[in-house]
Amino acid sequence: MRRLILVLFSAVALNVAAQTRPPKLEPIPEPPPPPPGAVNESLEPQVTIIKRGADKVEEFRMSGKLYMLKVTPPHGVPYYLLDNTGDGQWVRQDSKDAGLRVPMWVIGTF
Repeated sequence: MRRLILVLFSAVALNVAAQTRPPKLEPIPEPPPPPPGAVNESLEPQVTIIKRGADKVEEFRMSGKLYMLKVTPPHGVPYYLLDNTGDGQWVRQDSKDAGLRVPMWVIGTF
């Protein structure tokens, strides 16, 4: 029984001794910059903030086309107006991620 306790104590002591040495860590090198032309800034939305009376209106445009409005009234609960199909028919949503939105991507225009 004493030998078993001695073996267990030795195993625990060796395990603790092995963990006390900090590993040698080297800093990670900085990633290279993206190649020129890889970042297409025209795909980033353009946001324009307008004050209309007491409301704050944020207009989101992609390639110059208005596709979403975020209206924040004075009481602070914002709502969104979305043009899902691009035909000027605006749909109101009380929060940005409410409901199920089917992904719609433009594959090509003629």
